[in-house]
Amino acid sequence: MDMKVTEQRLEFSESLLNKYNATGPRYTSYPTAVEFTNEFQRADYRKIAQTTSQAQPNQPLSLYFHIPFCDTICYYCGCSKIVTRNHALATPYLKHLNTEINLQAELFADRTVKQLHWGGGTPTFLSNQEMNELMLMTKKAFNLETSDAREFSIEIDPRSVDSEGINVLADIGFNRLSMGVQDFDPAVQKAVNRIQSEQETLAVLTEARNSGFKSISIDLIYGLPKQDTESFSNTLDKVVAVDPDRIAVYNYAHLPHLFKTQKGIKEYELPSPDTKMEILSLTIEKLTSAGYVYIGMDHFAKPDDELAIAQRTGHLHRNFQGYSTHADCDLVGMGLTSIGKVGNSYSQNYKDIESYYQSLSNNQLPIFRGIALDSDDLLRRAVISELMCHSRIDFDTIEQTYDIDFKDYFAYAIGALTPFAEDGLLSVAVDHIQIKPAGRMLLRNIAMQFDAYLQPGGKTPQKATYSRLI
Repeated sequence: MDMKVTEQRLEFSESLLNKYNATGPRYTSYPTAVEFTNEFQRADYRKIAQTTSQAQPNQPLSLYFHIPFCDTICYYCGCSKIVTRNHALATPYLKHLNTEINLQAELFADRTVKQLHWGGGTPTFLSNQEMNELMLMTKKAFNLETSDAREFSIEIDPRSVDSEGINVLADIGFNRLSMGVQDFDPAVQKAVNRIQSEQETLAVLTEARNSGFKSISIDLIYGLPKQDTESFSNTLDKVVAVDPDRIAVYNYAHLPHLFKTQKGIKEYELPSPDTKMEILSLTIEKLTSAGYVYIGMDHFAKPDDELAIAQRTGHLHRNFQGYSTHADCDLVGMGLTSIGKVGNSYSQNYKDIESYYQSLSNNQLPIFRGIALDSDDLLRRAVISELMCHSRIDFDTIEQTYDIDFKDYFAYAIGALTPFAEDGLLSVAVDHIQIKPAGRMLLRNIAMQFDAYLQPGGKTPQKATYSRLI
């Protein structure tokens, strides 16, 4: 096993890093978005949505709204975005989004919305009045949860919102927010074109707490140019000091041929794979020592946070928004490029603004592709979800739910896990698979062994470019 523990920190040898530093999906869904096809159209989506709502009228909903606008470029960003300082562009966008809201609401009757999320882009690109109007549009069309049990969250850029804006967000119903920080080191901020002082970040966090926000999360990114373990350790110390409820630490995926903004990053300034692994290991060590629970992949939460509780009770779920506590929610995605999960299907909206607007001008849902999951997809999704959320697979649970013999059905995957077991990343027992602490740093690698679209002789995959696993 080419791995050692130094000061409670896992360190991987160069050979082990090279062995596992392939490319692969992030598994925010299974099948992943690259398997979506144009054969799945809005008519398929409407039929599934109507059937699901009729069969399960009390099943809760989760709504996601994509606000694509940003007024500055962050070089690392791989999100779908429209970079502009012309805030007037939000007017036609909200007009068309209102049409989409009404078209979607028709399919879901009075089902209660327990989760709602605005992502971007930068949602706070909208003015305070526009944010209020968008929430009013949503309330008019959907049955929104009003109790403290609701989980209404928004992603904010501390540079684009003031105290008045935070109060407006609280007033219109948001009770959770995530703040983009990425890194506090000035050299890193300059290298990625995101200058953000600790003072303005702390001011927004303090105002959110004073406004009654139930949960505050800080988002970081490791693998950015000019980062090293010492500089990122300093950022972690500063984040821990302000005591957020959750911390997300994302792995930067450098794909400049797909995301033009990333061409602004100098590749020679990027940390090496071994440095990235050191940073991740350091992050897990520091945050768990500070009392946070390592949820998995990229999320940490306080022990009394809903995510940590859901993980302990076996109810944790993972979707396009990350880890979630509501596995039973259908996710309705709205806005440019948004992805939804309704029934046993995934669907995605148009990626270009012209097609998105044209579809809605014709009073049609702007869905252009998706996938209907077959029984094998559902089974493998359950297995991969267990790995991502609980680092363990109990064979009996899967066998009873899906009426299979686990070892027979997944003979190829179990065989493919042999090197992982030999390297001390997991163990395969008679009745379960258990991922060890080192293996939790390579969850994507392990999940890939259960992916039928990546197996020899498996399902035919679509052409795709994946990010590095390390």
